[in-house]
Amino acid sequence: MIYQERIKAVIFDWAGTVIDYGCFAPMHAFIQTFEEAGVPITIREARIPMGLLKWDHIQAILEMERVKGAWIEAFGTQAVKEDIDRLYVRFEAILMETLKTYTDPIPGALETVELLRDAGLAIGSTTGYTSGMMAVIVPEAKRKGYSPDCMIASDEVRAGRPYPYMIFQNLVELGIFPPKSVIKVGDTVSDIHEGRNAGVWTVAIILGSSELGLTQAEVENLHHDELAERMNQTRLTFERAGADYIIGSITQLPLVIEELERSGLERGMR
Repeated sequence: MIYQERIKAVIFDWAGTVIDYGCFAPMHAFIQTFEEAGVPITIREARIPMGLLKWDHIQAILEMERVKGAWIEAFGTQAVKEDIDRLYVRFEAILMETLKTYTDPIPGALETVELLRDAGLAIGSTTGYTSGMMAVIVPEAKRKGYSPDCMIASDEVRAGRPYPYMIFQNLVELGIFPPKSVIKVGDTVSDIHEGRNAGVWTVAIILGSSELGLTQAEVENLHHDELAERMNQTRLTFERAGADYIIGSITQLPLVIEELERSGLERGMR
């Protein structure tokens, strides 16, 4: 069977990619959760595992050497599953109180999705959020103009990122094949790992990303040289993660698709 060499679907992450500029909803909840538990964490520590299933994210924070040491100092022993369960319950409660307010589309996202749809591409999505969290986000995002053709949450498959199952389920529901005709777009290292494990193209976005970790106002007000340095550091992180393409803004995604289709969907220069 011969397949036409074109991109057929784009699978987006949610927070930090299409909505919630800077991915601040979960970050604030993680910081408050650990502060209340008596082991404060930094913004960077909260962000490093971003994109994982949230229970896994808490476990990853607790496995960081500094946090592990602080936890042992506070409680006399290393954190166990029951501690993660307890932290997760509190995290979820904090997040659900504020989640609805972090659903504004990132500038250029709605217009880009519309361009892709006009070109005949299917729009899928994966997320580190659970289905219960997405039950809050999806209606708000739809009201504000964003509604993908398929949405799979991290607790609706056997395992979340970096495993590829959410992407595989998108392909099943959208009826898309082969994987090389699909692009996964995200703003975290775990997004890139998820896409690579699924065998699809991976595109990392810098502006608005959790990895960059800045609000839109901070981006607009930073001195040009400082912003350029921070964006370069984010680019290096995505390069190390193995992203096929790294773009400054979501609005550059159609250009990536054009380049891929010109190359016959063969791997080449980023």
